[in-house]
Amino acid sequence: MEAPQSGSDRRLGAAAGFVGFLFAMELSSGFLQAWFSPVLSAIGEKYSVGPADLNWVQTSYLLATAVLVPLLAKMGDQYGHKKILVVATAMVTVGSIISALAPTFGIFILGRAITGALAAFLPLEFAIVRERAGEKSGKAIGLLVGGLTLGASVGLVLSGVLASFMSLTALLLVPAVLMALALPVVIFLVPETSARTTGRLDWTGAILLGAGLALPLFAISTGKRYGWLSTPVLSCLVLGIALLAVWVVVERKVASPLVDFTMLSGRSGVGPPIVLAALFGAQMFGSQTPIAIFAATDPDVTGFGLGLSTSLIGSVMMFAAISAFAGTFIGPRLAIRIGDATAVIAGSVIATVGYALLAVFHSGTPIVILWLVVCGIGNGIIIAALPNMVVARAPQDSVGIASGLYNTARTVAGAIAGAVFTAVMAGFAMTLDSGSVITSESGYQAVWVICGLLSLAVAGLALTMRDKRDSTSTEPTAYESVEV
Repeated sequence: MEAPQSGSDRRLGAAAGFVGFLFAMELSSGFLQAWFSPVLSAIGEKYSVGPADLNWVQTSYLLATAVLVPLLAKMGDQYGHKKILVVATAMVTVGSIISALAPTFGIFILGRAITGALAAFLPLEFAIVRERAGEKSGKAIGLLVGGLTLGASVGLVLSGVLASFMSLTALLLVPAVLMALALPVVIFLVPETSARTTGRLDWTGAILLGAGLALPLFAISTGKRYGWLSTPVLSCLVLGIALLAVWVVVERKVASPLVDFTMLSGRSGVGPPIVLAALFGAQMFGSQTPIAIFAATDPDVTGFGLGLSTSLIGSVMMFAAISAFAGTFIGPRLAIRIGDATAVIAGSVIATVGYALLAVFHSGTPIVILWLVVCGIGNGIIIAALPNMVVARAPQDSVGIASGLYNTARTVAGAIAGAVFTAVMAGFAMTLDSGSVITSESGYQAVWVICGLLSLAVAGLALTMRDKRDSTSTEPTAYESVEV
């Protein structure tokens, strides 16, 4: 006869169940985030739009995340994280259906903007995991970000493969179906949190923060099209910065601010990990496009590059994504022994080594893949350990907004880095015999060196955040638990 389960065992089983459901959601989320990149040309053909207008496929999503993530995350803290996760999932489902069935490009972009709620999934899930998984929260967080990473890598390849066999409408309905299936899972199988912030929702702060982030993002995303010194771009940059300054003033005066600045300040606040997230996002997201362009460059014409086809480029990038997924399993286990901050340092050093080797040795596809795997493992460790630093430092009733700021910092910094790296690459131009002007080999090396320096900056800042446990103790952390 089997012994009755203890209360701890029952809680473990319940935690394993709902974390598994959230992991499946993050797989679907990763699918959707990567689904559009391989089929951009097909989208352009369907709606008869050129490359400049196709930038809005990603720009509309980024702008929407800047507005929606802080708002939805704060609403989760006030009204219930599961409740707002249901709302966000419904929004993404509706937005995905609109994009798949859109008769015009404008309606397609509207659908993409609505799916910006997707970026609020992780902050809301982090809050649920923090309260409901208890000591298992750290490992569960690593599992969720690993699911997102894996979903993105698989989605990138699968979308390109299925595009050869399915109509564009049917292809774009795939993530819509996944989100529709996720909706009842959240409603019936994910638990609600009990911690709530008090006071009314700070709509003024939400509008100021959303607009203050969206305007610079718009400028960054369209700077190449309109010119970096053009009136629209400069006006959006200046106005966005001004709105953010006003937002800071307003948040310090209202009774129930969208973001409590006391939560951000101090060595033990969530501000330092959010700065880490920005530096990390600049390195990880900013490096992706230069690597893809380098892989497509024909060495027979230029003397450098890999000369790969579009499908092979996706396969090369998948190696980096899968190695990052592997790193998300290493990160929590490493943090058990050395602490979150030290795990972030270790991941940053590994990524720095990968970028340094990539800058020096990049003459063939196998060697480039090897260094991308090294970078991916380092980044995966950071991806798993860094969110737990934010969650562990945030007050119980403010995990949603703290995690939302973490996600937003990564996204905004990645967009900024993409624009900066474009400018860097333009500064290292070379002219081919055909008269075409392209980025020279030195331009790519400069980008990889900058990424390595950003990784070192992450390690240096994380070094200042190590606590006594990180350096002298092997006591269990939030990660130490039975497998989730």
